[in-house]
Amino acid sequence: MLTSAEIIAKTNRLGAHNYQPKDVVFATAQGVDVYDPEGKHYYDMLSAYSAHNFGHLHPEIVQAAKEQLDKVTLTSRAFHNNLLGDWYEKICEVTGQEMALPMNTGTEAVETALKTARWWGNAVKGVENGKQEIIVCENNFHGRSITIISFSTDPLAKEHFGPYTPGFKIIPFGDAAALEAAISENTVAFLVEPIQGEAGIIVPPAGFLKKAREICTKHQVLLICDEVQTGFARTGKMFASQLEEVEPDIYILGKALGGGIMPMSGITASREILGLYTPGSHGSTFGGNPLACACSLKALEILVRDNYAQQAAEKGAYFMNKLRTIQNGDILDIRGKGLLIGVEFTGPAFGYVKKLIKNGVLAKETHDHTIRFAPPIIISYEQIDDACERIKTAFQG
Repeated sequence: MLTSAEIIAKTNRLGAHNYQPKDVVFATAQGVDVYDPEGKHYYDMLSAYSAHNFGHLHPEIVQAAKEQLDKVTLTSRAFHNNLLGDWYEKICEVTGQEMALPMNTGTEAVETALKTARWWGNAVKGVENGKQEIIVCENNFHGRSITIISFSTDPLAKEHFGPYTPGFKIIPFGDAAALEAAISENTVAFLVEPIQGEAGIIVPPAGFLKKAREICTKHQVLLICDEVQTGFARTGKMFASQLEEVEPDIYILGKALGGGIMPMSGITASREILGLYTPGSHGSTFGGNPLACACSLKALEILVRDNYAQQAAEKGAYFMNKLRTIQNGDILDIRGKGLLIGVEFTGPAFGYVKKLIKNGVLAKETHDHTIRFAPPIIISYEQIDDACERIKTAFQG
């Protein structure tokens, strides 16, 4: 077996350097526990950016995948599969919407939502095709496709990749007045993360999303909530938009939707919106494949049955209270909702991340100054206690 150092060297030699992962190699994992090739134990406090809400290798989801592997894994959309209808029914039930369109990755789901909003704007609202506008927020993160980086405000995401896709306006996150001022007769949608993840776990001012909903309804503009990182109980509600009792016109879903086993994403919306699609107008060979559906169906069943939203709310409050007992003059703020928590420092957090990893806690800095803590929702209180002792040692030692 190769050592961690050998694996990292091989990866760095042969792979494009579009990521800069921490020097930890996952060899095996179960629940919250991760082991490297040398057998060192870590707590996973990142959860693959919320893809592992159910923990690594949840036994029921693994079993669903194993059973499906003996049946059929891929049909393409040229034919029906026997699980897609059940998945449509379940995801519509969970989101309270009427129709769904499955894809694979979060980026694909965002692109699907953008295309859908433009079509709706032209066909239903009557905006001339080619003039549709979509409003987004500063410091957004919705993926890395050409269109999505076109409205990013992160220079690293945009450099070298022009020309950029037009049709977007950018406003400050959390500013309802700016949203209303930006709306024109050509505005078809407002795309927003209910909580900005990559920006540093930024929670908007109380009432912002509710006000945005009112503004969008008033001006016949679709409210699109990107719940790829915040959805499926991560923030203490099934979806973060529900923290303010807001129902978007389009949900963008991903990450935990596949139960941490298979990539799966998609959007849900009303029949008026998704009913516009005709054969050939959008697609994905792997979108809605039976293996992904089997994993997702079991994950959604567990999510509701075991009340993951309540678990995240209660464990998140407990975790944040423990973090707030840590004495460190560099800590500027501790914030978040549920088990999506950010610890912001007065300076770069990179050094503290290195100390965390040395102490067996896997976390990562975002926007330099903030460390994200987002463990699997199945984490136990005993594991939170142990992890917090390790975090305390890293932050105070």
